[in-house]
Amino acid sequence: MSEIFAHRGCTEGFVENTIEAFVEARRLGADGVEFDVRRSADGALVIHHDARVAGVGLIHETPVADLPAYVPLFGAVIDVCDGMRMNVEVKNKPGDPGYDPSGSLSREVAAELVEHGRPEGVIVSSFDAPTIEAVRAAEPGLPVGLLLEARANLTDALALAHDRHYQALHPFFAVVTPDFVARCHGEGLAVNVWTPNADAHLEAMVDLGVDALITDRLSAALALVARREAEIRKEANGGGHSG
Repeated sequence: MSEIFAHRGCTEGFVENTIEAFVEARRLGADGVEFDVRRSADGALVIHHDARVAGVGLIHETPVADLPAYVPLFGAVIDVCDGMRMNVEVKNKPGDPGYDPSGSLSREVAAELVEHGRPEGVIVSSFDAPTIEAVRAAEPGLPVGLLLEARANLTDALALAHDRHYQALHPFFAVVTPDFVARCHGEGLAVNVWTPNADAHLEAMVDLGVDALITDRLSAALALVARREAEIRKEANGGGHSG
């Protein structure tokens, strides 16, 4: 059965990428959480999706002490996500504010995960292939997944993942086909899709057998999986009829 990852934590009544959002995701029973890592002007690893914090400025130009209190440190998020899997997206690709081509951001992310005792149950992802390759070079035991833009060529992505021995591909859900999922699984690659939210899209992804759904509708996705698991148990017990 597909795993359910809370996209930027539980955002149903909570601010995304905050400690409260991650705590709520764990309380609701999420298999994992997805969140975004950036680096402040003074080298702190912080969790925030956009390069800019509203009313403050660009994160890579702002010391951590000047960021709002709701922007958490990476280490604090690792700690509160104990018991859940983590999809750590490193926000770093050419053209982004503060883009780091040196690999130092990747090395720091990998080191922080190891320091906090979380090399297990983690996958590090990015839209930038060199970024995840630098993570793996720093810590070969850390699984990595390549995020794919909505218009990415899936055949080319699969070939790249095969050649470079990635552990997963993270495509936009709407372009995923049964053949793509089968080919990935045949290569030993996980398929973790972003971001199915409508009921029909959640159901379609579970039907395709993707490995994880990264969704904004955590409660609905968890309820769907619970229903599907109950149906499987009922079938295994002969449909609930006694002989």
